[in-house]
Amino acid sequence: MAGRIRREDVQAGRERAHIEEIVGQHATLKSAGVGSAKGLCPFHDERSPSFHVRPQVGLWHCFGCGEGGDVISFVQKIDGLPFADAVEYLAGKVGLQLRYEEGGAPRPGEEPGRRQRLLEAHRVAAAYFTEQLTTPGAATARQFLSERGFGRDAAEQFGVGYAPQGFDSLLRHLRGRGFTEAELTASGLVSQNNRGLYDRFRGRLVWPIREVTGDTIGFGARKLYEEDQGPKYLNTPETPLYRKSQVLYGIDLAKREIAKEKRVVVVEGYTDVMAMHLSGEGTAVATCGTAFGPDHARIVRRLVGDAGSSGGVQLSSGASVGGEIIFTFDGDAAGQKAALRAFGEDQTFTAQTFVAVERSGMDPCELRQAQGPEAVRALVAGRQPLFEFVIRATLRAYDLGTAEGRVGALRAAAPVVAGIRDTALRPEYTRLLAGWLGMDQGSVNDAVRSAGRQGPAQRGHDPRSARPDGRQQRGDQASPGASEGQHVPVAPMRQPDQRDPVARTERTVLEVVLQHPQLVPDEFDHLQADAFTAPAYRAIHEAIRAAGGLQGAREALASSGSGNAASWVARVQEEAAQPVAGLVTELAVAPLPEDRPAALADYVRGVVLALVEIGFTRHIADLRGRLQRMDGAQDPAGYQAAFAELVAVEARRRTLRDSANA
Repeated sequence: MAGRIRREDVQAGRERAHIEEIVGQHATLKSAGVGSAKGLCPFHDERSPSFHVRPQVGLWHCFGCGEGGDVISFVQKIDGLPFADAVEYLAGKVGLQLRYEEGGAPRPGEEPGRRQRLLEAHRVAAAYFTEQLTTPGAATARQFLSERGFGRDAAEQFGVGYAPQGFDSLLRHLRGRGFTEAELTASGLVSQNNRGLYDRFRGRLVWPIREVTGDTIGFGARKLYEEDQGPKYLNTPETPLYRKSQVLYGIDLAKREIAKEKRVVVVEGYTDVMAMHLSGEGTAVATCGTAFGPDHARIVRRLVGDAGSSGGVQLSSGASVGGEIIFTFDGDAAGQKAALRAFGEDQTFTAQTFVAVERSGMDPCELRQAQGPEAVRALVAGRQPLFEFVIRATLRAYDLGTAEGRVGALRAAAPVVAGIRDTALRPEYTRLLAGWLGMDQGSVNDAVRSAGRQGPAQRGHDPRSARPDGRQQRGDQASPGASEGQHVPVAPMRQPDQRDPVARTERTVLEVVLQHPQLVPDEFDHLQADAFTAPAYRAIHEAIRAAGGLQGAREALASSGSGNAASWVARVQEEAAQPVAGLVTELAVAPLPEDRPAALADYVRGVVLALVEIGFTRHIADLRGRLQRMDGAQDPAGYQAAFAELVAVEARRRTLRDSANA
């Protein structure tokens, strides 16, 4: 098992990866003032840009949906990756060799740097295959696509290519690019017999299989010629990059729509994915030569998200709250068997799970050809809950016209109903089952309760998927190397009303201290612990003081080499309490009212001194109230001391005002 990534390497990856470049691959950013850029948020629909990036602090924040973080958290969210995978992805981008604690390796069985070489070999191979699709020798491949309604644009969109019939065409091409025999063998792009190496894919239409990040890690190839004695579909074998139980074809193209729509449609083939996307259903993915399993479920869950322990809820409008997982199956026995397998994986989702069945037996590709894109969209829209599909499929195996058949059907269906994790939904399906069987409601209730008492193991479900509290276990909570970025969720502190001018001033001061500490006057460090009245802002002020105040900021700026505030903000985040950690990011990214470089220093000084003056005014009010309550005749010394303090504070306030106006 891989060890944890060293902390210093995580930080190095965070610093070397330019956040504006990584974000810029997913959102168009435009200048928004000094050291700031903004654009439309890639995580929610909006017409006016509220997504801000501060390259100098290495952070991003959307003021529309409230999401925010650093470059690692952005990759995690946009690509649905766990923390360690996001760090490894960025390390590959910037050429950083990660080190692992306790002698761990990046991936089981991989040598340092090997993964990048194998990814590069697949990139070169994918480009080669796409080039070959336009050659005269690929006429049969182009005809295959055309007969299924896919033109040149569709082939380019999905990266479809052609593997020539030659024995070693790709092999020679890759050798010419400097790849070694060991690298080619490990890649799975070539095979070997007693005569040596040869191309694994020959005379076939080829689809690139990519990770969620867009890196090609394998290929799926379809037979085109009768003389080809191989299987109809041939995939890359298991390699250090490609594990069929952990990849979904089309996930790189579908990830944005899946995260946006909170829906994924699982189909059975490469052309089905193409047909779905070209028909307007951009959330479609497919497994690669294997059944949909727990590793696939983890990928999908990270993109769709978890909506809570009770799962998705379907509304009368047909929409679902909490997300949707839609499986497309044929209406035959094989489709019913696949649905039963999917039912087992349903327990890992908190989204509503559906089945979309084409009764005549056409797959989405055939449906698009025969009836057009509208029919494909109608197939998805006509989905039915997976529970209903599975229960009805179970009942069809019995003769419900006989008492023996009804009892047998009840015994078979009761464990299915008992396995429904949503405690609010289970009684409704119990009632429906009684109606479908034509049996007494009480008898069906008893059968379901009895099946429920047997436990998941006896019902055929994996007991490891359940937690002691009855909620489903999330399968990606303890991935190796994820020592950072994974915290127990804590409710954030409520932010103060920005219509309050004092709260607005307090917020602005924290913004400039985080973003431009080098311009902040020393008076900031003289602020008392109670200078910030809003609890959330006071907590951040305490974190700033714990991080060393302005002296700590100067040290962080000096140590960074580049003079940017990223390391300073990181110090404050380390000291911040969890409920305000997200607010630190927001304040470090927030646009400032003054974005002219020549006027920025005066602006920063002005807002800080304004807060200092508010503190003086508050102190003066307290002193005057104390004097009013004192009896000068009985305690002349105490009265004189309080009066002298009042005069001194008023003098300091006048001096501050003169300084601010100078």
